Amino acid sequence: MVEIVHPGQILLSKLDGFRLEFADSNARADIVLQRPPLNIVSLEEREQLRVVFEALDEDPRVRVIVLRSAGEHFSGGGDLSGLAEASAERISRLAWSVSAPARCGKPVIAANRGYCFGVGFELSLACDFRLATETTLYALSERRLGELPGSGGAARLKKMVGTCRTKDIVMRSRQIPGPQAYDWGIATEFVPDSDLESATDEMVSELLALSPSAQRAAKRLLNAIDDTSLSMGIALYGHLNGRLHVPGEYRERMEASGEK
Repeated sequence: MVEIVHPGQILLSKLDGFRLEFADSNARADIVLQRPPLNIVSLEEREQLRVVFEALDEDPRVRVIVLRSAGEHFSGGGDLSGLAEASAERISRLAWSVSAPARCGKPVIAANRGYCFGVGFELSLACDFRLATETTLYALSERRLGELPGSGGAARLKKMVGTCRTKDIVMRSRQIPGPQAYDWGIATEFVPDSDLESATDEMVSELLALSPSAQRAAKRLLNAIDDTSLSMGIALYGHLNGRLHVPGEYRERMEASGEK
């Protein structure tokens, strides 16, 4: 009998540049970038991260995902030597892999300190929440190499901050510090560097206190209305809200909320 091995099993046989932390007791999974000193992200790592996000999305034990790093920098960007040898077809798949946090139905938090450049920034932009500190620097500097940001970062950034500011970041290779990123709406929260871990823990606790089905529906709705008209967005909102509404369960939640 021939044993069939899923491609994901082969891809994840040895994690490249990151580790996964999970404990059943807290419903939280941490993906930790760990290729010191700059946590450079290889092509294989991008594909592995996609598979891990997809697996965590399917795991009922996991309710919140945190993307963070070991050391003083989130990521200095991608592995340039790997890009130089990659085929055009493989390059064309990068944006799909790096978009995995956005496709994941569960809340994803990026804890950003130090350099958050290139694909590190693009991965963070695909997350739902970004926490920045006074050490954080965001940048999409691929233009200096005669390339464009290759994993969808410029498109996501334009949705967040508009054309003018995105051109400023991409076309001038501007580095955006944490306070400015928060003012522009790139970062969800700005906290002291020493408080990044505790602020991440607090956000995880807030998200775990909410209904997982409502969280998934809210993320799906907000992602979808980015690409649709106001009338279609309102229709989708009504559809998803109606699917969530079970009268008996709604009454129980209201009573529990009143007691609190």
